Amino acid sequence: MIMEINAIPEAFQTKLRLAVLSALLTGEKNFRELKGITEATDGNLGAQLKKLEEAGYIAVRKAFVNNKPQTTCTLTEFGRRQFKEYVEMLERLFRQAEESRD
Repeated sequence: MIMEINAIPEAFQTKLRLAVLSALLTGEKNFRELKGITEATDGNLGAQLKKLEEAGYIAVRKAFVNNKPQTTCTLTEFGRRQFKEYVEMLERLFRQAEESRD
């Protein structure tokens, strides 16, 4: 059980990154939407989005809408697979904990 806990990917080790990835499970979100969901500061959210993008978990698209910059994020297939594996690992840990209580 300890081995699995130590194997948690870095992307799931902070509340903010986990919140971003969870929010993107339901589809594309822009920066403003993610900021509202996570209640993060612009700088912190921007830094975490960059880390998630560099790790391949999300795709970030920057465009101008009505002459205003807009950043839109989507979960990549890799990110979706990693999230699923993370949830499955948590389920295994929970089952093991329940079985050891019996």
